Amino acid sequence: MCGRYTLRHTTDQIALRFAAEPSPALRSIVVGEIGTESLAPLSPRYNIAPTQPILAIRQSGFAGERSLDLLRWGLVPFWAKDAGIGSKLINARAETLTEKPAFRSALGRRRCLIPADGFYEWKQTDDHKQPMYIRRKDGELFAFAGLWAAWEAPDGSELESCTIITVPPNALMEDIHDRMPAILRPEQEAVWLATSVPVAEAMGVLKPAPDQELEAYPVSLLVNRPGVETEACIEPLAQEG
Repeated sequence: MCGRYTLRHTTDQIALRFAAEPSPALRSIVVGEIGTESLAPLSPRYNIAPTQPILAIRQSGFAGERSLDLLRWGLVPFWAKDAGIGSKLINARAETLTEKPAFRSALGRRRCLIPADGFYEWKQTDDHKQPMYIRRKDGELFAFAGLWAAWEAPDGSELESCTIITVPPNALMEDIHDRMPAILRPEQEAVWLATSVPVAEAMGVLKPAPDQELEAYPVSLLVNRPGVETEACIEPLAQEG
């Protein structure tokens, strides 16, 4: 699964990397001054947890415009009775996307990218679960494949939420966990986003990432606490103190 991840890059860097225009709602949050040409960065995130607002990229319009916005992590299907179901739908298994009602309706027209620069997984040892930090060896941004949904609350307000898709582990990850997030290669991102691409073809990009492009190392137990947001979360364990 994928239950925690990081996003330390600035909003400008994310928008540039994914050729996405920040939505008016996001822009109103991060722009420091009216008329500025550059977006003030959101705070670096070292321990993003489920149910929190996260950045996501969606595609709309005939020209394929991309927008960058905040969605809540934990998908709430349009038919849900309450938003609480989202905490149970932070991940979606690629193998069963077409079978699960919560994801099947979003798969055709509500695919998204979720930018990240690393994620955590917990490796079982003899006496405890050791958090591991996994990232690209070059430290660059990448995208998880995701799905999003819009849900109307009883009071008429709308909640937009999303889930991260998972796949079987690659060679690097199989010693850590039996699942990993679906990390897309840059050339696969457009395929996943485009609603004109048939579902079967889009699902073809949901494969384990090449293990030679990633690295993993143990980190502090600090990451076990969702409220902790510090660079110490990603420091190699040997460097603690």
